[in-house]
Amino acid sequence: MKRRSALIGSLAAMATATSARAETPVDLQLVLAVDVSRSIDEVEAELQRRGYVEALTNDRVIDAILSGEHKRIAVCYTEWAGTHYQVVVLDWTVIDSAGAARRFAEKLAEAPRTSQSWTAVGAALAHAGQRFENSDFVPKRRVIDISGDGRTNDGPAAEIIRDRLVSQGVVVNGLPVMMNRNNFGRPPDLTLDKYYEENVIGGPGSFMVVADNFDHFGRAVRTKLVREISDAGGPRRSSPA
Repeated sequence: MKRRSALIGSLAAMATATSARAETPVDLQLVLAVDVSRSIDEVEAELQRRGYVEALTNDRVIDAILSGEHKRIAVCYTEWAGTHYQVVVLDWTVIDSAGAARRFAEKLAEAPRTSQSWTAVGAALAHAGQRFENSDFVPKRRVIDISGDGRTNDGPAAEIIRDRLVSQGVVVNGLPVMMNRNNFGRPPDLTLDKYYEENVIGGPGSFMVVADNFDHFGRAVRTKLVREISDAGGPRRSSPA
């Protein structure tokens, strides 16, 4: 009888814990979807990863997190290339302090990097959108922050997936990286920013921050995160501050 009572008590405790997790409120549920296609070389990939690591621990970003009603956000970090490569590098993590941000950034810095073929922006958005399903949070806002240096050349059209996500209440923001150099013999895409504005970002208050190159990527990420987290509003297109 005691054993049965203990088992029932244990199950009740598990149910309570699960319920508590499912009802955890956050100011923002944010998916960071990061391009790792082969057009990004090893040096640029390092600058990109470092940009996120440093931005997530920046004082302005931490202040933005702590200024919200719940003083916490949930972050998921994904990487993408073609339709064959959409992966979660770090799953949902609550960031509610400088210490939590530092621990997340340290795990990100240590995570292995890869480079894959093709650029599937639409598939990346679809994969990011799936991260919101069956998560343990009740967010005030759901946002996908997608960055990359190219437009879709594989998989579904970005605008089709974008529109579907927006209809579900998800906001998509963008960080296009403008590269003034050839990629695999192809000329630089001088209108990538326009492509992101018309085909990628969407939803109430959506915006993009344009980085001229990967040297400016860190500042662009920091600027974007501060605005994204604080929900301060502003122009649809801006440059790193």
